[in-house]
This record gives sequence, structure tokens and C-alpha cells, in this order.
Amino acid sequence: MKNLLITYYGIQTEGTCFLDGAEGFIGNEYIYFIIPAGNKEAIHTEQLALCYYLFENNVNKMAVPVQNINGEFTTLFMGEEYIVVKMLPVDRESNRSHGQELARFHHIGSGYPYEPQDFSSYGQWKQLWINKLTAFEQKIDQDEALYQSPYHRKLSDLFPYIIGISENAIQYLQEAEYDNRFHESDQGTITYKRYTNQCNRDVMWHGNFMFDHPVRDLAEHIRYCILYQGEQGKDNVVEFLQDYQKERSLSVFSWRLLYARLLYPVHFFDLMEKGFASASYDSLLSSLVDLQHKQLRYEKFMGEFFERFDVDHKEWKIPVIDWLQ
Repeated sequence: MKNLLITYYGIQTEGTCFLDGAEGFIGNEYIYFIIPAGNKEAIHTEQLALCYYLFENNVNKMAVPVQNINGEFTTLFMGEEYIVVKMLPVDRESNRSHGQELARFHHIGSGYPYEPQDFSSYGQWKQLWINKLTAFEQKIDQDEALYQSPYHRKLSDLFPYIIGISENAIQYLQEAEYDNRFHESDQGTITYKRYTNQCNRDVMWHGNFMFDHPVRDLAEHIRYCILYQGEQGKDNVVEFLQDYQKERSLSVFSWRLLYARLLYPVHFFDLMEKGFASASYDSLLSSLVDLQHKQLRYEKFMGEFFERFDVDHKEWKIPVIDWLQ
């Protein structure tokens, strides 16, 4: 693959390394990665702008696409399309915790001077959630008539619960939107589509970014910890959010958004979305049953949510969902 870098990018390399499971080629004070383009669409201009903004504002783990000698971002090499990205060498000396790293990322992202047209969900959650729920209801109704696998029967039994908790979240969000107790940390910033601890990885890959409220990333990390880290996850999220707030405090409005997003069952929708594109129904059934069991622990966490983070929701006049208490 060195020949690709030399021939099409004019890059001489002097060594290799492995970061985040990928081979990197060291040269010109950067680390270069060669990524199969596969069936991916052409690199989107807005995603590219987000990446370069982060790269140029000292997010050193950001890997940005590089143009070849023809000014193109994809290169045909030995019958395959590739994308080359570059990043600065990794700084492993940071003393910042995970929460502080994410807060720094959001602080830098909040300085982005534009709101992308195609990658922004900022201020749009309610309508997006309604649209998603409506689309999934229609799809589940269609599949009921076509499929009779144990997975589809289980999903059909469980779906009324998913509808109910989704409607609770949408109603809660709608009321939260009228709360004017917000501050500068509530402005839009660069976030991830699905935050899965990327700030703790050695490389930040392009194509995974959104422009949204910073609570989006907080919620998805907390969701993961509670669902998949057992009792330890509850302690982890408390420490994580305490560290985050050392750098960026949460307003009352942010707490309400966080509660609403955690209430909305994104984890069930993500699993159902996989089911629409897969015929591995035995595996899907196992995952769905497992998620249903985990949801019991998740509900318990949501019932003690504000107490867990030492937020006096009564004093702050933050409502809660009664049936979770």
C-alpha cells in the first residue's frame, strides 16, 4: 500500500504503526491511513468541513481525508477505491479524564461558525422522534403480515411498550422546550451520530459527526454504561458527568433534555433497524430478549436519575415521569 501513497499522493513513509485496529504509515510528520472506500458515498462537503475545523483547532486525534495529486478524495488502486486520511501523532500524555475530554471536544465544537444543513439535529429532536416512531410503526405493521418468526412475534408483543415510552419522552421533551433556564453551554456544537467513547480512542474517524446539543453525546454514553456495564455502570456515569461538569456545567434545560433523550428508547430503535436489514432472526431474537431484561435495570436507573446525580429536581422544579418512581 506504500506504493499508493507514493504514486498518487507523493508521500514518502518511514515506518508503520497500529492505532485503533488500523495500520498507519508514518511520514511528513503525520500518520496516514488507507481506508477502503467500499460502497460509501462521496465525502460530503459539510462532513469534511467539520473534520478540518476540529483538526485545525487542536483535536489531534482527528483523521482528515487527503486529496490525491489529481485533487480527488478517492483513489482507484489495483481495482479498488480507497480514501487516505491523515492525523498528527497521538498525544498519550493527557491527564484529562474521559468526561473532561468530551467537554473539551464540545467546547471546541461550539466554536464552529456554521450550522450544517444536512448534518444538524439541533432543536429538531421532537419532530425527528415523532417521524421515527411513525415510520417504525408503519414498518412493524407491514412486517407483521409478512413474517411469522419468533423474533417478529416477540417484537410485536413488545412494541406497544416501545410506543408508550417513546410518547412519554416526546411529551417530556415538548414541555422541556419551554424551559428558558439555559446558558451558553446549550448552544449547538459538533457531536457524534452515536457517541461510543470515541474521545478515549486513538483515532477520530471522519463521517461520524453531527451538529447538535452536547447532551446528545452525554445521553448516549450514559445509555451504554447503564445497559452494558451492570451496577458498575451507575458509578461510572456519575464520575463521568461530574468530570464533564468541571469543564462545562449543565443548565436546568440541559438536565431536562438529558432526561428526555435517555427516556426515548434509542437502543430499541437501533436494534429494530438492524432487524429491517437482516434475516438472522435467531440472533435478533436473542438480542431483543436480552435488551428487554436490561431495560428493567435501565428503568430503575431512570427512576432514580436525578438523585443519582445529586440534582434536587423538586427544588429546581424539574418534572419526572411518575410511573418510573
